Amino acid sequence: MPIPTIEWKNNKVKIIDQTLLPHKLKFIYCGSAEDLCGAIKTMEIRGAPVLGVAVAYGVYLGVRNSGKTFFKDLDKTVRYLATSRPTARNLFWALERMKNKAYAHKKEPIERIKRILLKEANEVLREDKDICRKMGKFGSPLIKTGDRILTHCNAGGLATADYGTALGVLFAAKTQGKKIKVFVDETRPVLQGARLTAWELMREGIDTTLISDNMAASLMSKGKIDKVIVGADRIAGNGDTANKIGTYNLAVISHYHRIPFYVAAPLSTIDTRMKNGKGIPIEERNPDEVRKIGGAYIAPKKVKVYNPAFDVTPAKFITAIITEKGILRKPFSKSIKNARA
Repeated sequence: MPIPTIEWKNNKVKIIDQTLLPHKLKFIYCGSAEDLCGAIKTMEIRGAPVLGVAVAYGVYLGVRNSGKTFFKDLDKTVRYLATSRPTARNLFWALERMKNKAYAHKKEPIERIKRILLKEANEVLREDKDICRKMGKFGSPLIKTGDRILTHCNAGGLATADYGTALGVLFAAKTQGKKIKVFVDETRPVLQGARLTAWELMREGIDTTLISDNMAASLMSKGKIDKVIVGADRIAGNGDTANKIGTYNLAVISHYHRIPFYVAAPLSTIDTRMKNGKGIPIEERNPDEVRKIGGAYIAPKKVKVYNPAFDVTPAKFITAIITEKGILRKPFSKSIKNARA
């Protein structure tokens, strides 16, 4: 089974340092909101669902030593953690949830509110594990023995508490005895597919083939891909989906080749306050992520770089969205509304 990506242990948050994978498995202990925020910014921990879990614990860490200024410190911590990464909806969902939980008990003793917040963070963690397995259950019937599946970036246990969204569907299919072959995009510039997804799939004994990001269309034209499944960082109310840069490319060429394109994400990833994907904030990251690989420059040091971490796939290119409430189909605005009712 997948290794837990995040745990509450010894009064700290224990996480896997994902920047060192696949060559080294190292755990980091974060004892403050600052530690966690730093780990998120440097992508030592990454993946929309697990970022929600992380900041839930981060809120508790930020106020656990507070006294008379508890609610002032709470608000400050929430604002601070919200600066870590802008695109993943789960991060903001968890911050809102933790803040609302604290204010719902504002008349109670501060020490009791702290215990309530820690309990709530533990519940966010527990729910994530349960939700991912439900997505695997609902999504696995879409997978047949012999399927050749393409995935992009990392939507496995490393992006969640321990199981995965898109990869969770594949793990569930394997558990059911289905023999599948998975093609993994390397996912430039940070190589989450090459470093993380390939590592996870191979650990689970799934037939895995790594490809460069520009090979997908060629494989599809040769009839070597049966379906595509990816995760999501934020889904608008109409189904437009933000995911790792390059996802939009895959959706377009999948549509051209008439290959099903599935998104797997918990309902907490859906942001119904956004009618469509045009308003989704897209993070731009350090130019050196593109100029370098493994710390070594592969381009002129001063060349200009455009490095958005995500792109938005229009809903019209998405076949279905796999959630813990079942498979959502078009029109997504209606199926999303019903799922969240």
